Amino acid sequence: MKTETSNTAKGQHAVIIGGGIGGMATAALLAKAGYKVSLYEKNDRLGGKAGIYKKDGFTFDMGPSWYLMPDVFEHYFTTMGEDITKLMPLIRLTPSYRVFFKDRDLVVDITGDVEKDLVTFEQIEPGVTPRFKEYLARSEEQYTIAMEGFVYKNYDNVKDFFTLEALVKGAKLRVFSNMHRYVKQYFKTEEMQKIMEYTLVFLGSSPYNTPALYSIMTHIDFNMGVFYPEGGIHQIVASIGSLMKKNGVSAHTGKPVEEIVIEDGKAVGVKVGGKLVQADLVVSNADRHFTETVLTPQPYRSIPDTAWEKSTLAPSAYIMYLGVKGRIPELTHHNLLFAKNWEENFSQIFGEGKQFPTDPSFYVCAPSVTDDAVAPKDHENLFVLVPVPAGIEADAKWLQKYGDGVLKTMEEEMGIPDLRKRIVVREVYSAENFASDYNSFQGSALGLAHTLKQTAIFRPNNVNKKVSNLYYVGADTNPGIGMPMCLISAELVLKRLRKDKSSYPLRQPVSE
Repeated sequence: MKTETSNTAKGQHAVIIGGGIGGMATAALLAKAGYKVSLYEKNDRLGGKAGIYKKDGFTFDMGPSWYLMPDVFEHYFTTMGEDITKLMPLIRLTPSYRVFFKDRDLVVDITGDVEKDLVTFEQIEPGVTPRFKEYLARSEEQYTIAMEGFVYKNYDNVKDFFTLEALVKGAKLRVFSNMHRYVKQYFKTEEMQKIMEYTLVFLGSSPYNTPALYSIMTHIDFNMGVFYPEGGIHQIVASIGSLMKKNGVSAHTGKPVEEIVIEDGKAVGVKVGGKLVQADLVVSNADRHFTETVLTPQPYRSIPDTAWEKSTLAPSAYIMYLGVKGRIPELTHHNLLFAKNWEENFSQIFGEGKQFPTDPSFYVCAPSVTDDAVAPKDHENLFVLVPVPAGIEADAKWLQKYGDGVLKTMEEEMGIPDLRKRIVVREVYSAENFASDYNSFQGSALGLAHTLKQTAIFRPNNVNKKVSNLYYVGADTNPGIGMPMCLISAELVLKRLRKDKSSYPLRQPVSE
């Protein structure tokens, strides 16, 4: 098998700040390419927001819970010269997820089998089949164009983005259309519109301010399917960790970086415990706002304070980790409850008068439906997530009351009347935790939202143009939010180091 080779790495020391998915993936990839790699993580474990929490026999995935875009995961591991199926066996979920509509006697299972799902959709919106097929076909076409021509490319200026080829292909991507308006062209009922738009929550965005480009999520959802790694999402962390170890990465947990050291306009290392760790290049996977405003000396910051003030953040999250006695047949692995007033829900999260949603949409993950190992026998493991605005504070007493309201809604709208009486573990994780554990700007759970002004060339670059040898990886740079995007961002760091300006994924495994 051919490999992607380069001798620029020989003898160079790369320091990675932060051990989230992006930082870990970059560490393993650069080590595979021949760099000496050291990673420093402030917390006592690797994985960033993809952590685990254990209590009383329950094992909770603390953050990401959807395994989407299996092609991206497979590509990353292939690039590392590994077979993903041997490191991390996958289970395809059937149904993919279940949708509950508030104040409606309507529960919809999305199976991942398009023909079966169309039977369901016809009951919701008679005559929708040809329109859905057209929408899905366009979604698939746009996904292929995006992955082969845009997502795996670094951009340094407008000319890099608006090439002749990009203009021809990009015309089909609906970059400048509004997602909600685009969806309304195909679907007339609120129920179908909501099913098409819910995936934007994974991007930390609202359908009212997100480019229609992200209709590609429908292809990801329906054609590619939803999976679960055996053992839980944290197996992704464990698998990438094994690649780091295999390739000689030196990982240090409980070691926060205090400063990026810059001399004569060049990053020469980082300070850890008051001491200089010398480096030939530095890659930050830490929160971008924290990296810019705390770790980087003032003259060398690449994003001005005014830009942060105008930025649109993805929501924070109100999360409950619940251990429940007895099984809950009303739920499948992934469950979504949609608010009755869709637009008001998003307005309360993203609008000027931000507040905790009064009629929230929320998500319930029940991994114990698929995996007996995550809960004691005859118990259920639930992860309940309510998207809430970044940048607003709430005390513990208020959060407890808000959670009580969410649980009551679950009882009434999901058909679980005795839920609260059966809870044996209840832990809350909110904006304050995201800020303290991950230095997240305003407690955002995801970082910068995918608005038009924060997509592609308009998203913060992965290189500091004021400082040589200082790079960035993760959700706050290209291509954006989500575990698959963070894996791609790791590849973009390597491509930048190699001065590879191609727009497509690496074609062969990497080697020294």
